[in-house]
Amino acid sequence: MRTIILGAGVVGMQIADQLISEGKDVVIIEKDPERAKYVMGRLDCIVLNEEGTNISTFRRAGMDDASIFISVTNSDEVNMIACGIVASEFNVPVKIARVRNLGYSDTKITGKAFLGIDYMVNSEVETARQIANTIALGADSDVMLFENTDLQLRNIVVSDTSFFANKTVKDIRQKIKEPFLFAAVVRGKNFITPTGDTVVEENDNIYLLATRKDFTRIFIQAGKKQETIDRILIVGGGRIGSLACQYLIRTGRKITIIESNYERCKVLSDTFKDALVLNADISDESIFEEESLGRHDLIVTVTDNQELNMLASLYAKILGIRRSIALVTNSGYLSIASRLDIDVTISPKNSTVDAIMKFIRRGKIRSLHSIFDGKAEVIEFLADEKSGLVGKLLKNLEFPRNSLILSVVRNEKNILPHGNLSIEPGDMVITIAEKSSIAEIERFIQA
Repeated sequence: MRTIILGAGVVGMQIADQLISEGKDVVIIEKDPERAKYVMGRLDCIVLNEEGTNISTFRRAGMDDASIFISVTNSDEVNMIACGIVASEFNVPVKIARVRNLGYSDTKITGKAFLGIDYMVNSEVETARQIANTIALGADSDVMLFENTDLQLRNIVVSDTSFFANKTVKDIRQKIKEPFLFAAVVRGKNFITPTGDTVVEENDNIYLLATRKDFTRIFIQAGKKQETIDRILIVGGGRIGSLACQYLIRTGRKITIIESNYERCKVLSDTFKDALVLNADISDESIFEEESLGRHDLIVTVTDNQELNMLASLYAKILGIRRSIALVTNSGYLSIASRLDIDVTISPKNSTVDAIMKFIRRGKIRSLHSIFDGKAEVIEFLADEKSGLVGKLLKNLEFPRNSLILSVVRNEKNILPHGNLSIEPGDMVITIAEKSSIAEIERFIQA
């Protein structure tokens, strides 16, 4: 199966990296010579330094044999036109375009009838949805949700004073009485599938699986207090901030928006009659005192400046705002932000990649989440009679290394896996795996 990706930006490069690690045949088209050279040195695939809207370029890329075409350049128009050319000249089953213009996303052109595009993904919409979902669940950690179950996967960065620090997984499970599964440990550049003897260390990023109700009690036992979120401060009234406000204001919460551009403030005031809109610069620390911003329960920083987002979130917590969400665009900053006193970091890149990867793997796969900067995935899929998992005891299953079955959902009941459990047709199975194991897991799913 050949996948051709137009655009070697951060999104295109991460999608390519994930597919290559799974043994997929990937070709990248990138018109910028410096960027093309950079990608050639880092990915094991063909990179064509050419324009991406030429039929001859598509032929050289092997479009006649392609199964998937993904256009993720910085231009909406190029992405849509490229998909149109591919649809008219080649028989490629799946064509995906990233669009940033909300006008395109809001219309009914997102069907296959428009330029042959099978799926349009909008980074801002995906990011705003993730922010709203995270707030609905307490905004105390990153949250991954699954279909037809109340299970959640959450992460905790372990500090030196954390309940989890310097304990084995076995000790932690004995001290926390609620049912949960220790899904993974990310330590530096390493992804660890934990055993009972794994020792949790300071600065580890640990992932736990439990229901929302059980997480509330787990966090209490671990010393992490749950907070009520009623008053929300949104810093940045751009497209993501505006969309997030649109989702949140429906919940009846009190919303304050801070935006430095006066004309944009007027638009926001007209759009959100029930929100308080302030024309101010969040980098001016006096604004916190003058407007009594410390009385808010949560700050959401979504400006175009990721450093400002991180600093404003940290400063707000010093002044008494109990929860913080920061928009971070650079992958290198995500690991830094996770070790600061920022409760949740949101990445538009990761939101977009997850949406595209879920569409690519659609069918039996119900949800997909990338973690560890795309180096691992959490996959929820439907087991049927043809699945390689069905009818076998888990203890006899030759599951890929660095992968784990986290849960089985059967008749709307969550079953924590054990050696004598056998997967049945109709079960929803949740797995976590390092990217090198994804291709083998896909064979289990599709067998």
